[in-house]
Amino acid sequence: MLLQLIKKENGNALVFVSFAMVGLLAITGLVLDGGTLYMTKSHLQKTANAAVLSGAQELIGTDEEVTSIVERVLKEHDETESLLSIEFTLGNRVEVELEKEVPLAFSKLFGRQTAPVHVHAAAEIGTMGRAHGAAPLGIDEAIELEHYVEYLLKVDEKDVDTGNFGVLALGGPGANTYEDNLRNGYNAEIKINDILETQTGNIAGKTRSVINELVQNCPYSPGDAIERNCSRVLLVPVYKPHYISTNQLKEVKITGFAYFFITEPMSNNDTTITGMFIKRTGTGFIEPDSSYQGAYSVRLTK
Repeated sequence: MLLQLIKKENGNALVFVSFAMVGLLAITGLVLDGGTLYMTKSHLQKTANAAVLSGAQELIGTDEEVTSIVERVLKEHDETESLLSIEFTLGNRVEVELEKEVPLAFSKLFGRQTAPVHVHAAAEIGTMGRAHGAAPLGIDEAIELEHYVEYLLKVDEKDVDTGNFGVLALGGPGANTYEDNLRNGYNAEIKINDILETQTGNIAGKTRSVINELVQNCPYSPGDAIERNCSRVLLVPVYKPHYISTNQLKEVKITGFAYFFITEPMSNNDTTITGMFIKRTGTGFIEPDSSYQGAYSVRLTK
């Protein structure tokens, strides 16, 4: 009788172990399939984000430019076939939807071969109000900017009405600091409502050497498309006068940003930079109450 009971208990244990193994295999399979779906969704979301962020940079261009850059990003991430839709409004917003059928491993045992993964991403552009890399040149907000029309930015204080001379002492005064900032852009952040000091002294010579260097590094003919990384493009703070002493502008208050494209080199006697203000999307940040002067930033949105 006792031997029979022991045999029955051994049989029960075998059943329990069998069920436990089935459960363990099921959990393992679900983890594997779940991990595959999670990794795919993460990759798709990053791809969609990259596509709309790149596409948004062309929202001040044409439909073809927006579509082309989105499709190029998808191709670079091997997700061209995952595109469901692209929707955008020039000057405002771009949206992308991606979907991919993911092969399953364990779920095949239950007749489920694949599972869909769907993601959505959107980005918008807005007026730039905070940025790194600004040139140490300013433009008074009282001057009406007309894009793609020639302007002269003066870099000396002679024959300039109070408030229009706007060479900025970014990071401190000094010709060497000014030269480095003009060549490479100011490495700290500037934002609207910042109070900045103006640069004094003779910096026309430093300006000529750097401007001609920037022009030489980016060949350009009138009518050509302006390359995004062209060294001729300067991010210029827009300001309003803040403090004037003895008829000299000492401090300015930042109200926005503009992009200035250098069209010509400077001659030996030049004290002005010749160029035009352009519309461009850069790497700054959108801030409310920024003065619109053609400089945009991009951000992800829902």
